[in-house]
Amino acid sequence: MNAEEYRKIISKAIDNEVEAYTFYKSTADKVKDPGLKSLFKELAGEEQTHREVLQQFLSKDVKMLHFDPAHDYKVIDDTGTPKLSPEMKPVEGLVLAIKKELAAMQMYTQFARASANPEQRMVFEQLANMERGHKARLEDIYVNMAFAESW
Repeated sequence: MNAEEYRKIISKAIDNEVEAYTFYKSTADKVKDPGLKSLFKELAGEEQTHREVLQQFLSKDVKMLHFDPAHDYKVIDDTGTPKLSPEMKPVEGLVLAIKKELAAMQMYTQFARASANPEQRMVFEQLANMERGHKARLEDIYVNMAFAESW
């Protein structure tokens, strides 16, 4: 892949971050539980930060992007995933959100591996770790919703 192809992927990643922000923000506005409201507001804020970080890469000259062009990481092969929607049932929304966080984590991990610049690599590793944390938090909620104990 060349630098321009990576720019397209970063643009797609920005779109994904905006979509996640919108979902988490609208969910935070609708949910009544204060703990969940706080969690979704926090996730929305972090997704907004991810978007800002990615936009910094797009503002650079293509020549300033330091990826190894010899690999095809197929980071946009997740097409076919339904769009997140605030009208979904909570469990369905969580499943899709978890899948989105997983896809983002995998994409940023691949970007980190492909990065030839140590500072750039570190940024993508940090983004991957944040997405991993989002996924874990959402999975905890999912487990409690989908497999609630009943005695």
